[in-house]
Amino acid sequence: MKIAEVTYLGELRTKAVHLASGNTIITDAPIDNQGKGEYFSPTDLVAVAVASCVLTIIGINSKNSNIDITGTIATVTKTMNTNPRRIGTIHVNFKFPNINYSEKQKQTIKKIIETCPVVLSLHPEIKKLFTLEYNDEKLEINL
Repeated sequence: MKIAEVTYLGELRTKAVHLASGNTIITDAPIDNQGKGEYFSPTDLVAVAVASCVLTIIGINSKNSNIDITGTIATVTKTMNTNPRRIGTIHVNFKFPNINYSEKQKQTIKKIIETCPVVLSLHPEIKKLFTLEYNDEKLEINL
């Protein structure tokens, strides 16, 4: 299934068009790799895809459980390795709305993270760190 058409615009910049909707994403090479850094880099999109995928699946689960996670914020940090240059670590910090989550709900969110299709598609040597902030509680998951 074709999903996008990507065009090289020059100056280390690309434009991706989502074929079904016509929405676009522009990428730049990062400043530390000869780019302008004015848009997400391709590796930034990989890291952001982790957070977006997890939030989407938690949202589906929450919708089916009548829990509103609207306003949840995921802050994404990416660290690059050298030789070869590639993503070394992706850290996603989830700050959930002030709701009293049951232990079962917290375990469900942990399982969603562990089975997220994007997370499972990443190279096993990429460190995947997750921090879950529920009210005053923080839980860490390292994959």
